[in-house]
Amino acid sequence: MKPLLIKTSVYPDNRGFFKELYLKKKIKFNCKFTAMSSSKKNVIRGLHYQIKKKQAKILSVLKGSAIDICVNIDKKSKNFGKVYKFILKPGLLLYVPKNFAHGIGFFSRENILLYHLSEYRYQKYERGIIYNDKKLKIKWGIKKPILSKRDSLMPTFDETF
Repeated sequence: MKPLLIKTSVYPDNRGFFKELYLKKKIKFNCKFTAMSSSKKNVIRGLHYQIKKKQAKILSVLKGSAIDICVNIDKKSKNFGKVYKFILKPGLLLYVPKNFAHGIGFFSRENILLYHLSEYRYQKYERGIIYNDKKLKIKWGIKKPILSKRDSLMPTFDETF
């Protein structure tokens, strides 16, 4: 399975809007954990993955806009190392299956991202790949990224796999 972009229904009126976030009939997903992040413009989070207790994810940008990067890290897959790129904005959901490293970069002054995860967070199983890995050739569209210290020290794809 590969990442899947899903358009959701938004119902605007004079008060604002009502938005559907997840419909089981569109994608089978067992949510165990929901989280939210707020990010400034030019923040990149990732590329993150889990070595055990792997997480599938459904992501929704509630405010702002973002580039979402998914990298197939399943060594048994014919698409091992393939990079998938999506532009996210309100009204879209992205399903990211297990066995993908995931990263997201933000374009707007204020960005809010909602995560639905199929597995709980276990820090001891969390790993990552450096965002600017030369082999993956990801074009983030962000000139001066803001990174966490942890993300700035991640190994390359070849060092990891």
